[in-house]
Amino acid sequence: MSGYSSDTRPLIIAVVGSGPRGISVLERLAVRATAEAERAAHGTTPRPVRIHLVDATEVGAGRVWRTDQDPWFTMNTVISQVTMYSGAPDGGPHRPGAGPSLGEWIAQRAEAGEEPLGPDDYAPRVRYGQYLADVHRNIVDNLPPHVEVVPLTGRVTALRTGADSGYLLSLDTAPHLLEADRVVLATGHPVNSPDDFERKMLAFTGRTPGTHYLCGDSAADMPLGEDTIPAGGTVGIRGLGLSFYDVMLSLTVGRGGEFDTGEDGELVYRASGREPRIVAGSRSGLPIPARGRNQKRPDFSHKALFLTADALRAARAARLKESGGDQLDFAADVLPLLLQEVEHVYYVTHVRISRGRTAAEVFADAHAAALRAGQERGPLLSAMGLDGVPPIDLDALARPFGETRFASGEEFRERLLKVVDEDLAAAALGTLDGPLKSALDVLRDIRNVVREAVDYGGLLPESHTGFFHRRFLPVNALLSAGPPMSRVEQLRALIRQGLVEVAGPGTDFGTDERAGGFRVVSPQVAGSARLVHTLIDARIPTPDLRRDTSPLTQQLVAEGMVRPYVIDGPGGSRHVTGGMDVTVSPFHVVNAEGRAQPDLYAIGIPTEHTRWFTQVGSSRPGVSTLFYRDADAVAVDALRPVEQPRPAAEPVIIPHQSGSGSGVVGARRGDSA
Repeated sequence: MSGYSSDTRPLIIAVVGSGPRGISVLERLAVRATAEAERAAHGTTPRPVRIHLVDATEVGAGRVWRTDQDPWFTMNTVISQVTMYSGAPDGGPHRPGAGPSLGEWIAQRAEAGEEPLGPDDYAPRVRYGQYLADVHRNIVDNLPPHVEVVPLTGRVTALRTGADSGYLLSLDTAPHLLEADRVVLATGHPVNSPDDFERKMLAFTGRTPGTHYLCGDSAADMPLGEDTIPAGGTVGIRGLGLSFYDVMLSLTVGRGGEFDTGEDGELVYRASGREPRIVAGSRSGLPIPARGRNQKRPDFSHKALFLTADALRAARAARLKESGGDQLDFAADVLPLLLQEVEHVYYVTHVRISRGRTAAEVFADAHAAALRAGQERGPLLSAMGLDGVPPIDLDALARPFGETRFASGEEFRERLLKVVDEDLAAAALGTLDGPLKSALDVLRDIRNVVREAVDYGGLLPESHTGFFHRRFLPVNALLSAGPPMSRVEQLRALIRQGLVEVAGPGTDFGTDERAGGFRVVSPQVAGSARLVHTLIDARIPTPDLRRDTSPLTQQLVAEGMVRPYVIDGPGGSRHVTGGMDVTVSPFHVVNAEGRAQPDLYAIGIPTEHTRWFTQVGSSRPGVSTLFYRDADAVAVDALRPVEQPRPAAEPVIIPHQSGSGSGVVGARRGDSA
């Protein structure tokens, strides 16, 4: 930025989307611009910067975190581990680069009379939206004199290159047309066009009076009122993940019911009489388990011992020598190392709890050495009294019912409640003192190393689609991304009281033309078939450029300004991911011709599948997270002088990833660890 001049024409940056990703870019733009102003020579002023912050729902919070949603929609990360500031408070005003975490912000507001929460509590999403809005205000109120932020509430419907340079953005509200030198796409969760199953369900509702089908979306945006789902009726819910809990609470607490503690100390539900009966199901038949009771400091994270960057480089070198390509097979090259991380924490925690910290440290060294050497660990485990400890099996934990056949719904219900009780007991032990939840929390802590293996075509196409996406990710999400314990306790109370019924494993959702409704049934549970007149898909849509209904995305795809990322493999194999193709940091968008567009960036969810797990919605206090680094990289590049060309070393034409170990491939990996 040293090339800035006192040119009176501002550098104009448009940030499209003001959820967490958009706000993070805005915060780093403000930090970097402030630093530039402080370094400016005496008597000179950096070039003016104007930032248009555009959001179709709410500037400063976005759609998913908007501040008018109901309070029962809850985050699944404790408040002490969430921040939108890239630096901690320093005694001065809250400002870009120095501000409170969500937990600290809530504590400060509790002093003024708002509801307090402990550092290991989970906040309603609306409170995070309020925090985001406060971060936005603090950014705007503490900008250096040469920077201004212009908020615009409206939908960007098109983005095209200008006649000479820059971009023109079309909006559905005034001023209807914006000019910008640089554009950052941070558009968040999409609304997709229906897939084959959804089209079939919607066609059924079109010809069957009294039925409703709701496609997957944020529960806060679903029509869950009594005009769609009448009291006393039965509603089907497809999916038992995080969004299921949101829908469940909307149909219970949202209808005036209350949870209370009964005389026996167990949670009970006091019905309002306005609730429907809920029948839900999924492939596993298991509601997503609870997160462990948090015992970790905000800056604590498991340090990988086996699934390391060095181990992945060695695996790529071996693949390159064997086949001429460096793409990995997730099941063969990555999963064994990941399982070693999980097992190591599991057994070390067992030893620490039973024999103390010193014994655990000695055991940890010996166990790690045995794993690296591929030695039999039986004698070592036996010496520590772990013979009777069942091994940790991710597949069994995610599919606890397997192929078991149940003679009745009551038999399955009893088994389900037993599994739920066992999970809550494990969660209560905590994320450090509970062997199971400590081990499963490793799946969260080592995401960055998994990204190193997966991002930018790091896996063979068939491994990416056949194993990573279809087998590993469902298990990983089920075991590592659960809700707070309180939500699972509420579900348990509703199951016990008969308001919620889980159909069973392998749940099938279909239509019954003769009966005029949807049919929900588990083939493994006798007598489980239920007829419902409203069916809700409680799964968040998967990002896919080809199905995104946003006018902006459709225009960008149609005119070739963006393209889906394609993983090319040996022998002509390939997989079209549906994620937006971008370069490595700072994430320039790649057009249909394979050309990186140096003034157009995409960050977060639009790039999912090109990069993995982009839906993360915050940074973490005291940690240089990828969330923070992504935003900073975009900010630095977007603030470069307009006249400054791209560095000559960067490729201009970017072919689809081949995984062959070529120079371009290598240049597009390696920013995730």
